Amino acid sequence: MAAVFKIIPTTQQYDWGKIGLSSKVAQYARACKLPSFQFDQNTPYAELWMGTHHTSPSRLLDQEKLSDHLAAHPELMGARVVERYRDAGAAEGNLPFLLKVLAIGKALSIQTHPDKAMAERLHAERPDVYKDANHKPEMALALTPFQAMCGFLPLSRIASHLTAVPEFAALVPQTIADAFLFVASSLDPTGPKEKAALKDVFAAVMTADASLFQPQLEKLVARYEGGEVRDAEKDVVGLVVRLQSQFPGDIGVFCAFMLNHLTLKPGEAIFLAAGEPHAYVSGDIVECMATSDNVIRAGLTPKLRDVPNLVAGLTYNAAPASKHLVQPAAFAPGAEHSTLYDPPIPEFSVVRTELGAGEHETHRAVDGPSIAIVTEGRGAVTWGESGQRLEVSEGEVFFVGAGQEIGIEGGGAERGKLVVHRAFVEAE
Repeated sequence: MAAVFKIIPTTQQYDWGKIGLSSKVAQYARACKLPSFQFDQNTPYAELWMGTHHTSPSRLLDQEKLSDHLAAHPELMGARVVERYRDAGAAEGNLPFLLKVLAIGKALSIQTHPDKAMAERLHAERPDVYKDANHKPEMALALTPFQAMCGFLPLSRIASHLTAVPEFAALVPQTIADAFLFVASSLDPTGPKEKAALKDVFAAVMTADASLFQPQLEKLVARYEGGEVRDAEKDVVGLVVRLQSQFPGDIGVFCAFMLNHLTLKPGEAIFLAAGEPHAYVSGDIVECMATSDNVIRAGLTPKLRDVPNLVAGLTYNAAPASKHLVQPAAFAPGAEHSTLYDPPIPEFSVVRTELGAGEHETHRAVDGPSIAIVTEGRGAVTWGESGQRLEVSEGEVFFVGAGQEIGIEGGGAERGKLVVHRAFVEAE
């Protein structure tokens, strides 16, 4: 039984995906000759899924489900991972993480993901909407320049918007606005009074009646298009106009005045814990998350909106966008071409390896399963005392069993560099 083997990912087509070959998802699916993939230059290709989630599970080349193969060969999962994640179905071959590629042409919804307790409750109450009982912390690594809204702005920044943007202020009752402005300069922005005041402002905006917010949104955009912009709002004008053009008359546009807006360069990453509001705006990313498909939405979407649960489920931690950045680290001694992104949760980490032509990198044995995707170039994976070898190229996905040291080789000079993103879990 091979410890390293290729698997077949799945694609998802959503309206927000990039169109045709502008999408990394389409590029990868086409490059690796994904079975049953029918390319259409006018179709949005949004997500590539790699894992065992029941909604869209990966398979081996012989069409066996990856989860079935792992259940039959638990040594590929590793005994410690099987035991640690037994309640999440690890003994049945279910990985504790899900790896994706996202290609974002239009903004995704204003959303959050529930923590474990909330996920269990929502799944019990609405299994048709919340299809599993797991939490969904997630990390996004930029493949191309990537824009996102993530987490609440510092209180002082929200306060400046409340005082400088009359169309935004019109959505917040004066008593709520006054209480918020009173605490906005607090030295303890995550204190209980500060969080309560922020929650009241956010709830007031997200529950505002369309008869109130839509005329204000029209006034706001008309003012911006007419060039009337105050200093305090200069940094959000482009985002507001963009969101309004994609989702005309949507309350989610006003989140630009409450959430951080950042742009990542390729190789940079952010982490979003449960209860953090966010919306991806544009770009291509590798995304890794705990195995779940639970999303609570409240704006910028034609899908079901669950404003009460979103408002109830947020942490209301106000902080600069830098709070969400993942600081890269060395993967292992001697692995000079590999960078580790290790968020503060146990279900997953991601290592990015970039090799020039003819270069080689050794990845230490990981005490748990891994899934990797070639995001650029061609090369090979080697393992075992007998020198087993697997040629890999852009878009191809491979699995690495627990406890297996591997080598990664860049291709020849004519093939350029090789870039691999590998997600893994270890039970400490």
